[in-house]
Amino acid sequence: MLLLLITACEPPIKKITGRKLIVTTTGILADAVRHIVKDSAQVEALMGPGVDPHLYKASHRDVNLLTEGDIIFYNGLHLEGKMQTVLEKVARHKTVIAVTSRIPLTQLHPISEATNIYDPHIWFDVPKFKQCVRTISETLQQEDPDHRDYYRLNEQAYQAQLDSLHHYIQRAIESIPPAQRVLITAHDAFGYFGQAYHIRVRGLQGISTLSDYGLKDVADLVDFITQHKIKSIFVETSISQKSIEAVVAGCRARGHKVTIGGSLYSDALGAPGTQPGTYIGMVKHNVNIIVNSLK
Repeated sequence: MLLLLITACEPPIKKITGRKLIVTTTGILADAVRHIVKDSAQVEALMGPGVDPHLYKASHRDVNLLTEGDIIFYNGLHLEGKMQTVLEKVARHKTVIAVTSRIPLTQLHPISEATNIYDPHIWFDVPKFKQCVRTISETLQQEDPDHRDYYRLNEQAYQAQLDSLHHYIQRAIESIPPAQRVLITAHDAFGYFGQAYHIRVRGLQGISTLSDYGLKDVADLVDFITQHKIKSIFVETSISQKSIEAVVAGCRARGHKVTIGGSLYSDALGAPGTQPGTYIGMVKHNVNIIVNSLK
């Protein structure tokens, strides 16, 4: 009852007159949409900096945004697991698009062959994220044909920036000696990154932070780190670093010193106005930390 009273007191959504309201689940998608619509539409993200989408539950304000929004974009592939029911209900009355829906299944990483569930963290493979940007642009062109050329030109400009980002990552990762190209993080969010940029990746937790880790998971990772003499592992901004600290302590007990190389952005952007506050800035921030810690 108290929760209902609190959420009911949240400020109402202020729609800008004469502009479409486009709602996204994550800040990553909001940033992509803003590159395409510029100032021609109002863009609102449900999840702010540091929010873990795997655990996120829709608030009263979120429901209001989804109700008021003209177009809804979400990641899909079960990233927004606890919001899926809400999104399905809203889709009965308006345009609700999973930006990953047009990526061929052959390009996705299956988590479980039996259940047809795939890794949702496609944004760490820039060419795959470009496909999502194309889906966003094509949806906007279809829903607002009067501005089709405007959206198309803005998309082309953003796609060029993403091409530059892709080449930047390739050059940066290639600067790490091959034997040291091992990225260890709190949860397995960097699988697409590893495949796209030829760096070995391991996470203590599974694809989703909903999955638990146990003593055996910590012990197995400690064995791997000590065996391969890895010097740095990484925490994530949207996840408690206690799990990684347990790994560091385990390595220390085995006589191997491993440090926390830095904090990576995995499922959410950084604060607005900072480098990690945009998709391109967030990816570059991660890559720079990874390279500086592993070289």
